[in-house]
Amino acid sequence: MKIKSLILAFALALTSLAAMAITPDEVLTDLKQRIAPDKRTAIWDVKASKQGSKWVLEGSVGTQAQKKAILAAMLKNGYSGYTDKITVLEDGIPASRKWAQVKLSIATLRTEPRHAAEIATQGIMGAPVKVLQKADDWYRVQMADDYIAYVPESSLSFKTEAQMKAWRKAKRYIVTAYDSRLVTEAHGDMTVSDLVMGNILEYKSAQGNWLKLATPDGRVGWVDAADVAELSQWSQQQFSAAQIEKTARRMMGSGYLWGGTTTKVTDCSGLTKVSYLSNGIILQRDASQQALTGKIMKRGTDWHQYETGDLLFFGNEKTGRVTHVGIYLRDGNYIHCSGQVKINSLDPKSSQYPYLYSPLSASRIKGMVGTKGITALRKHPWYF
Repeated sequence: MKIKSLILAFALALTSLAAMAITPDEVLTDLKQRIAPDKRTAIWDVKASKQGSKWVLEGSVGTQAQKKAILAAMLKNGYSGYTDKITVLEDGIPASRKWAQVKLSIATLRTEPRHAAEIATQGIMGAPVKVLQKADDWYRVQMADDYIAYVPESSLSFKTEAQMKAWRKAKRYIVTAYDSRLVTEAHGDMTVSDLVMGNILEYKSAQGNWLKLATPDGRVGWVDAADVAELSQWSQQQFSAAQIEKTARRMMGSGYLWGGTTTKVTDCSGLTKVSYLSNGIILQRDASQQALTGKIMKRGTDWHQYETGDLLFFGNEKTGRVTHVGIYLRDGNYIHCSGQVKINSLDPKSSQYPYLYSPLSASRIKGMVGTKGITALRKHPWYF
């Protein structure tokens, strides 16, 4: 028995040594690559250092789920006697402010909590956001497409989990017109708020062809029923390349704004997001993210094989880095935003060729809704 016990103890020791062959730094690096590889969609700033004979984990993550994953990975690799100094940002937000909705027709989100910082993206009225961190008069939030950025407190209406649950069950309307207005009375001309395509408001009552709707912060007004659609019905629409093309063409000639994602003004990936959202589909924020989604067609694909609605990605031919995206139309033509929304061609015989040469890749969204990075709004738990 004694010999068996010694053999068992030796085996356990070897197992422990094998488990600890990977350092805490390597544990963190491996985990980050698997669950938080993109800083645009995850907050992860954790490091391991050895202080005396003990390992110390310190830094910050966005969510409790991320911290739990770190602690589980440490234990799995044989580390238990370490000091945990990891801060979870969302734990610092009170329950009354865990969630918020954009209360303006358009809100601008930035890479840092200051107005002079680079624009990261935009949010539209009614869009739910998860609040991760407070920074003076700014909040670091996560959008429904997972993108993380800073937004001024004045652009948000804060909600509890219960209030968000009630909102998801409420009767709501989405703006389907390119732009519209919420006015003080039916047929009136006094503005409560401007509205853009994709804004979501809560239903209150109706008067003929006018609907009484409320903004996320409780402002009430009237909108022409022709400019909106009941959200639960609208969200059931099937994939429509025609609808996507219609929205993109509606924006022809409008200007370029880095970070723009609304019908007022867009950047290249903002145009694709707006166009697809009009069809009830949420795409990833940036062109380089969108290029990793859908049915991917590699460089060299004959443009005759593209279909209306396919996304075309352009960039550095040597490195493969994606920097631009457009929407394929037909006959070699594609619509994109570069300087302004315009149409160019992949066909060397066309008068609209060249602006950009053959794409690095293309992605077909049709038939891929529900796969990673392509979400039907009706299936997103933040909306329904």
